[in-house]
Amino acid sequence: MRQDTRVKLEIAGVGHSYGDLRTLSSLTLAGEANEVIGLVGPSGCGKSTLLELICGLQEPIEGKIAVEGNSASEERLGRCALMPQRDLLLPWYSAIDNAALALRNQGIGRAEARAEAATLFDRFGLAGFEAARPAELSGGMRQRVAFLRTLIAGKPVLALDEPFASLDAITRAEMQEWLAAALRADPRTAVLVTHDVEEALYLCDRVAVMSGRPGRVVAELSAPHPRAEDRDGAVTDPGFVSAREQALRTLHQTLRGS
Repeated sequence: MRQDTRVKLEIAGVGHSYGDLRTLSSLTLAGEANEVIGLVGPSGCGKSTLLELICGLQEPIEGKIAVEGNSASEERLGRCALMPQRDLLLPWYSAIDNAALALRNQGIGRAEARAEAATLFDRFGLAGFEAARPAELSGGMRQRVAFLRTLIAGKPVLALDEPFASLDAITRAEMQEWLAAALRADPRTAVLVTHDVEEALYLCDRVAVMSGRPGRVVAELSAPHPRAEDRDGAVTDPGFVSAREQALRTLHQTLRGS
């Protein structure tokens, strides 16, 4: 059978456990090329675990995960870039050296890696901060460096684990708008874990709602399209408001066990 080259990510009947604790059960989801998928659901339902499984950092106990048709863990790891909740910037490295770290890990020399990262600093709103240490950067700027490090790795699939959870509301809204623009400029297949339904609908093409533990996908919602590029215009659109209410109702039903 000829493989559908549009499908970058395939998750079929996946189960996972930590010892006797069942975390995921019969979870199925697929992502096409350059599609951004949001994962929302109750705390502890296995969203972050699912990202680690996608990236080959863990293995499911049942089912299949394939990235670009490759299911072996080392093949998935080589095709995915994970951005965890914390930025994990090295405090003794400058911003540009932190951003270039993904290239250095691929065996590229320091000067070449720095030069490649430097070409993106202006587009990421970081121009002039190349030599700054993480402690000298705002929370939003640290997240930009972390995302630049994730993107510059050149992997076809991005796994983003609540990248803005630690930011204040104003900075978070600004970063959502910035990330939406970054993904438009450099499209990738991405899976975004978030507790914020509005964030998921604004940044993603499709939102998968997960049940409580053991997590499984209980609903998939399409985000409003087209959306205004500015966040305020997008989230106040009547179609967006309706989609948000539908997503919240689905989540509440999930929490009540319906």
